[in-house]
Amino acid sequence: MTGKDFDDNDEVRPDAEGSEAAASDPEAQAGDQAPDEAGHADSGDGESGTGEQIEDAGLTIDDILDTEQTDEASEAEHSDYETQLLHDLKRLQAEYANYRRRTEEQRQIEIDRAKGSVAKSMLSVLDDLHRAQKHGDLEEGSAFALVAEKMRAVAENVGLVSYGEAGDAFDPQQHEAVFQQPTPGQTESTILEVVEVGYRLGDVELRPAKVVVAVPAE
Repeated sequence: MTGKDFDDNDEVRPDAEGSEAAASDPEAQAGDQAPDEAGHADSGDGESGTGEQIEDAGLTIDDILDTEQTDEASEAEHSDYETQLLHDLKRLQAEYANYRRRTEEQRQIEIDRAKGSVAKSMLSVLDDLHRAQKHGDLEEGSAFALVAEKMRAVAENVGLVSYGEAGDAFDPQQHEAVFQQPTPGQTESTILEVVEVGYRLGDVELRPAKVVVAVPAE
């Protein structure tokens, strides 16, 4: 074979000798570990591949951020911006409409309050004119009659309406009965006499009419 003599009792153990040789040879161990280290190195290179490609391309972070958007991205961003502007416009229109409505309501309340204040201050004068008419003091064509006519015109322009006439049906929602007069042949409660005229301003009742009521006799 190689020129070396072997005894018959000696056993040839190639695996054992190879293992002992490998264990005693540092260069062999280093050779065995080299493929693993190379594998790990390949993985690291894969992870940093993108960074190396960016560096090879000569790009910086500022260059990437300053890159112009594509037409599709720009159009999508523009569409979102228009949608936001449309929503803001609708919200402003709704707020303005509510503001106008509240302003008009408040304005009408102030007008009605002012009219009511003027109308209440006129009630005592109108009562005097009503009494003067009942007593025949308002002769047609007289100066007193002309003043009464003008005062009543002013009351009507303000929106003041008088109610309560003799012969009307008695309504407890509008009339205040100061006296009830049993009357034979009377089938329902009727106003017999108006003591004080009632007034209302629009839908607001300023004062109920005070009347004498004719009621059916028992």
